[in-house]
Amino acid sequence: MAEQDNSPVFQIQRVYLKDLSLEQPNSPAILLEQEQPSVDIQLGVEATPVAEGVYEVAVTATVQTKIQDKTVFLVEAKQAGIFEIRNVPEDQMGGVIGIACPQIIYPYLRGNVADVVTRAGFPPVHLAEINFQAMYEQQQAAAAAQAEGQLPQ
Repeated sequence: MAEQDNSPVFQIQRVYLKDLSLEQPNSPAILLEQEQPSVDIQLGVEATPVAEGVYEVAVTATVQTKIQDKTVFLVEAKQAGIFEIRNVPEDQMGGVIGIACPQIIYPYLRGNVADVVTRAGFPPVHLAEINFQAMYEQQQAAAAAQAEGQLPQ
């Protein structure tokens, strides 16, 4: 008789570049500017159930460089992964999806962003290492504070 195996499962099914765009709306004139551009980087994490015990987790990055109010370049990238996650206690699922999965995907995103920026003719932009645990905890605290603020007095 086969035993029911309830041990936790965490497997990477696939990691892939889901979306990538590069814009240089003010080229070539902006390329002649001598001023150092400012760089703004925004990151996000999203998760979507795909099937029973299977999730797509995506990390997005938006990198915008400007000189004064003119965009030098804008890169938007979404790196995703499909993960099989089974028999993990419900109270630990948020951490697996919000911390463990993004930590696996993020190095691919960093490489793809640096590569596309270099291919566009600019010095590479290396996204900083991210502490996804701290990011996840901040999001949880903000969600809890927002929920408390919405409760009737």
